[in-house]
Amino acid sequence: MKKTLYCLALLVTVAALVLINVPVFASETDDRIESSAKQSYVFKTYLKGDDIRIHSKDGVVTLTGTVSEESHKSLARETVVNLPGVKSVENKIEVKNEAPAEDTDAWLINKVKFTLFFHRNVSATATEIFAKDGIVTLRGEASNQAQKDLTTEYAKDIDGVKKVKNEMTVLTAAMKPGEKTMGEKMDTMIESIDDASITALVKTTLLYHRSTSALNTTVETEKGVVKLGGKAMNAAEKDLAAKLVSDVYGVKSVVNNMTVEKAESKTN
Repeated sequence: MKKTLYCLALLVTVAALVLINVPVFASETDDRIESSAKQSYVFKTYLKGDDIRIHSKDGVVTLTGTVSEESHKSLARETVVNLPGVKSVENKIEVKNEAPAEDTDAWLINKVKFTLFFHRNVSATATEIFAKDGIVTLRGEASNQAQKDLTTEYAKDIDGVKKVKNEMTVLTAAMKPGEKTMGEKMDTMIESIDDASITALVKTTLLYHRSTSALNTTVETEKGVVKLGGKAMNAAEKDLAAKLVSDVYGVKSVVNNMTVEKAESKTN
């Protein structure tokens, strides 16, 4: 009898401990999700001027507050949804400023500027962007001819851009002894960029580029190594996706597992 009572008491104690620990564990996970989002590279860099509030309950995250642009709203969601422990995200963020009407010059300028911000081998801050009837003019400074040409290439691949006039000035000043190149500076920054931010930047980059916007691509990131999956219409699209992704902030290397769809043979 005593043994039976002891077993029952032990079971009750264990059950109580389990019930107590479950909410504690859930609470710790929610706290970690909220903290990770706030400390992510995207939130600290691209969204630092926005007022975003993050609340997680059992892995279900609700985003509220205000952002300056519609693109910031989607970028916030893409970052949070890729954090460990997140089950779903309800995006209730409001856009403070009215977005430019689609297909207008202001709308096009925003798209080009936003895309350049994600690539480490071009400089969005040193590039002035103008648009008139779909024709984009680039001015400012490029550190070398390769950077200037790459800026042109990226701008041309934005949906809505009809033509690009690149009037950027190429700097010819010699580097100071011990001065790091732009690529070396970016490599130093890579270590501090979290995987959730990298995934968000990669997905947004592929969406904004005309050549890859329609691709059915999956993105996974582990310690800066990005794995691409899904389908491409041809080998050129597959190669281009890897090229664009490799130039995104934080990406150390790209494993391209995309499959190429076989073109259907035409019958006469």
